[in-house]
Amino acid sequence: MKRFLATAAGASAVALALSACGSSSTDSPAEGDAESSTLTVFAAASLTDTFEQLADRFSDDHDEVDVQLSFAGSSDLVTQVQEGAPADVIATADEQTMQQLVDAGDVATEPLTFVSNTLVVAVPAGNPQGIDELDDLAQPDLDVVVCAPQVPCGAATTTVEQSAGVDLQPVSEEPAVTDVLGKIANGQADAGLVYRTDAAGSDAVDAVEFPASTDAVNLYPIAPVAGAGHPELSQQFIEFVLSDDAQDVFADAGFAAP
Repeated sequence: MKRFLATAAGASAVALALSACGSSSTDSPAEGDAESSTLTVFAAASLTDTFEQLADRFSDDHDEVDVQLSFAGSSDLVTQVQEGAPADVIATADEQTMQQLVDAGDVATEPLTFVSNTLVVAVPAGNPQGIDELDDLAQPDLDVVVCAPQVPCGAATTTVEQSAGVDLQPVSEEPAVTDVLGKIANGQADAGLVYRTDAAGSDAVDAVEFPASTDAVNLYPIAPVAGAGHPELSQQFIEFVLSDDAQDVFADAGFAAP
């Protein structure tokens, strides 16, 4: 089936369209029914490549299902869910962000952790500034970008700064890790902190590892949204994300086991 992809920029428009149109589909459409079920999955920006692959595989195994993906910073996704955006499943880049939904009763079951991730220093391909370690980012002549502190990659950045005793002075704080990566890849910044998976997935940047990254391991949880229209499909998708086949996709992208 055709799969519709909603980017972070288009998430609001998609949400409004879905709210206006509604849905008469169910988890198990009647035989011969022209309508298909749309499973809406909100996922952290760092999951973009892997979840696109998994959505294709899930749709291949469920002919009646279109998986609609919406990617953004985890805190933005949580806000969208709490404001009533139609979503069936949500996957965030840390447990603290997901806990906001748990505390508010906005998830139907206890979240399950499926992968982990750590930070690296990302630099333009070829490392033109010769950056060798995290401490180098404190140099005043470097343009450094990081994630905003309210999103998981920003919280991890704060942790590694404190652990390593480094005081970064970023020129910008971005709402999602993909925005940090984009500025480095496009030559708008000399370096920044991103997840190792984001750096590994881009030919435009190189990764510099540093010891303090192990002090900020992000665990990624996934859960069905409370009151979602397709609870059975939601559970099936979550089980697929936890499956060995899906874990191979994550491992290939550089994610580690939780």
